Amino acid sequence: MAAKTAYVLARVEPEVKEQAEEILSQLGIPASVAINMLYKQIIITHSIPFSLSASRRPLTREDMNDEAFNAMMKNGLDEAKAGVSRPAADVFDMLRTEI
Repeated sequence: MAAKTAYVLARVEPEVKEQAEEILSQLGIPASVAINMLYKQIIITHSIPFSLSASRRPLTREDMNDEAFNAMMKNGLDEAKAGVSRPAADVFDMLRTEI
């Protein structure tokens, strides 16, 4: 069995994380095992292993009030200033190296 030395950093809504981890706990599956299972299914199927659909159009500026829009923009700016983001080309290069 390969050593598990790679880390995945993902930002999720706190409520989503809490609800999912409660269900995983009831199933006796740690979140890291569930994520590993998802990644393995992506490799096996060469796709997302569940159906994706857009039943609603994406949220636009017109859909948001000024407070919501400004909060979203501030969050993005704060992440950029903190160096949280990386160029997409770098991320794809890393993925190609690991796969």
